[in-house]
Amino acid sequence: MAVKGIQFWFEFASTYSYLSVMRIERLVVDTGIPVEWKPFLLGPIFRSQGWNTSPFNIYQAKGRYMWRDIERLSSKYNILFKKPTEFPRNGLLAARVACMAESEGWCPEFTQKVFKANFAEDQDISDSTIISEILESIGKDGSHEIARAQSPENKELLRKQTEEAINLGIFGAPTFLVGTELFWGNDRLENAIDWYKKHIV
Repeated sequence: MAVKGIQFWFEFASTYSYLSVMRIERLVVDTGIPVEWKPFLLGPIFRSQGWNTSPFNIYQAKGRYMWRDIERLSSKYNILFKKPTEFPRNGLLAARVACMAESEGWCPEFTQKVFKANFAEDQDISDSTIISEILESIGKDGSHEIARAQSPENKELLRKQTEEAINLGIFGAPTFLVGTELFWGNDRLENAIDWYKKHIV
């Protein structure tokens, strides 16, 4: 089904998602393009391909290139970056919170802070204490929001959202859906915005 804005599919463990998370709002701020933030899990997609971790860990040359690329791009975009001591980190709890937050309008702020914690401050985002602190920093009750995020209904919401990503043909993050067109990768963010301007508006 075609969407009216840009669907922004991201994964909390994804380095290139970090770059797009920190860039997308300032790129669309003057365009009026609506952005729908869509957290999902890459784990099930990777497992279907026989991977039990990130391909950047499996293929060492690819991993070395990726880390250097992230350093170069972070400098280019003026985004803080510190290579995490653990990669990939488990972003399940963060994704559950973000999935809940998306319909309530505070997903972007929460998501940006979680990504910054992971990729600029080397904090363990799988730790509920870290997530609670991030929630408190944006004016939320940390324990209350985590309890809501861990409800069976919300867990099912994230599961279905991940299934939706698979059904759309999404295989990596970040991915941008514009109408029925998929754009994969941080370096395709501008292309997705241009496509929206030319074909959707």
